[in-house]
Amino acid sequence: MTTASRRALLLALVALPAAARADAALEAAMREAVGPAEPEEGGMALRLPALAENGAQVPLTVTVDSPMTAEQHVVSIHLFATRNPTPGVASFHLSPALARAEVQTRIRLAEDQQVVALAVLSDGRVLRATAETRVAVGGCLG
Repeated sequence: MTTASRRALLLALVALPAAARADAALEAAMREAVGPAEPEEGGMALRLPALAENGAQVPLTVTVDSPMTAEQHVVSIHLFATRNPTPGVASFHLSPALARAEVQTRIRLAEDQQVVALAVLSDGRVLRATAETRVAVGGCLG
C-alpha cells in the first residue's frame, strides 16, 4: 500500500464517524419536527437555485398541493439542510385561512448539500421534497 493510498484510507475512516453523526443529527431533527410518521414523496415542490453564489442568502420556495380548507390543509412546513452544522433551518406553521400552502424565504447554507422540506398535513400525513444546491461561498461558520 502506498503512502498516498494509506493517507486516503485514514482520511476516509476519520470522516466516516463525522458523516454518521451528521446523519443521526438530521434524522433526530426531522423526527422532532414531524414525529414517527413516515414521509411520502410527492405532493409538494421545493425550489432553490442549483448554484447559490452566496451561501448566506439562498432563496427557496416550498409549495404544497392542498385545498387549504378547514378539513384538509397544511399544518406546518419544516426545512432541513443535510450538511449544515445544525440541520434544522426553519419551521413555518400555516392556517387553513391561507389561500395556498406556500412559503418563500432565504436560508443560510455552509456548503454544497441537499435541502429537505417536510410538510405536515391535517390528516397526519407527512410529505417530503428534496433539492440539491452547490454553494460558491459558504454562509455558516463553525
